[in-house]
Amino acid sequence: MALTGRAALLAALGSIPVGLLEPSWTGMLAVNGPLAVACALDYALAAPVRTLRLDRSGDTSVRLGEPADVHLTVTNPGTRRLRARVRDAWPPSAWLPGTEPAASRHDLVVPAGERRRLTTRLLPTRRGDRHADRVTIRSHGPLGLLARQGAHTVPWTVRVLPPFTSRKHLPSRLARLRELDGRTSLLTRGEGTEFDSLRDYVPGDDTRSIDWRATARRPSVAVRTWRPERDRHILICLDTGRTSAGRVGDAPRLDSAMDAALLLAALATRAGDRVDLLAHDRRPRALVQARSAADTLPAFVNAMATLEPELVETDSRALVSTILRSAPRRSLVVLLTSLDAAPIEEGLLPLLPRLTQRHTVLLASVADPHVAEMTRSRGDAAAIYEAAAGTQSQAQRRRTAEQLSRHGVHVVDTTPDTLAPALADAYLALKSAGRL
Repeated sequence: MALTGRAALLAALGSIPVGLLEPSWTGMLAVNGPLAVACALDYALAAPVRTLRLDRSGDTSVRLGEPADVHLTVTNPGTRRLRARVRDAWPPSAWLPGTEPAASRHDLVVPAGERRRLTTRLLPTRRGDRHADRVTIRSHGPLGLLARQGAHTVPWTVRVLPPFTSRKHLPSRLARLRELDGRTSLLTRGEGTEFDSLRDYVPGDDTRSIDWRATARRPSVAVRTWRPERDRHILICLDTGRTSAGRVGDAPRLDSAMDAALLLAALATRAGDRVDLLAHDRRPRALVQARSAADTLPAFVNAMATLEPELVETDSRALVSTILRSAPRRSLVVLLTSLDAAPIEEGLLPLLPRLTQRHTVLLASVADPHVAEMTRSRGDAAAIYEAAAGTQSQAQRRRTAEQLSRHGVHVVDTTPDTLAPALADAYLALKSAGRL
């Protein structure tokens, strides 16, 4: 803007940057000499921004839906008192909608030679890495008439992890696992179980478990107890192709699959089994292998944090080849993918014999509860057509599941809320039957 009078003189001398003068100030300064002097003095006494030192500390990871506190330490090495308005900028997904302006702005006073710490509370709305943007500081003079402004780049990253909401189902599944493991009186026997101990016969026990040799040496009838084998290998495969991007409710199918995978991993590691993770579409997106029981779940959560659905068709041939390389010995392969007819019939079905000959295969899929609601629609022609579409969709999924079952695949097809416990129950059923 064009300046005249004393304002132009002060700006030319460098006392007041032209860009900081509002139009209303320009006219006032042109006719008011004392005000011009006061503004120049106020600007000169404002603490410089460029010489400030900024450091970060605080949370580096947080579960989705939980708050994260990131601290910003501002050190004032100069000789002037800092009176500032600070904006700590982060991506929009680091805040709840509508909360960013209030949460990211702070008023700050730092005496000369001292430091102060600000805390920015984030509440991310998406998984993944959230990187800090610039820190903008507006330093005011003692009169509050003019201000210096500048920006600093202070790197910091907060990794937003999957929420693992299905962990509420873990205690009940661990209780069932203890029953299978012979820690209570309910014992099972299957092809893959191991002999555990002898005990006295009680009415209701399977007579096939009676140990006649041991019975001959003791005054009571003895029965064998069994426990499921440990140290089995489980490979959990997440399909991150285009079908995983479909939203069911408020979240993509991939998020529900992740939650189910975490519950299964937590349960299987408690059962003494080894669990690996593979995320794949056209190529591997994540691979977690050979972790100890204590490290398995943290490694899974960390690997899943940055996974996003890819809008490409999953390469089933490459997926099966990667599975066979990652699991050279007999394993339980858990595929978390879609039951859509086209990807299964054209991609996975022709390749299933390569998997089922070597491994036990369990396929889990997220069903849309809205489809079930559609089948109950009645009233007018539009509702009847909607019900027919929902019924046809359900029938197609059942046909696809039956095709998989004929190839020896165990299928779990249920809604997002029940997928995780249903998958855990299927694992326990296979373990109790000695199928692992």
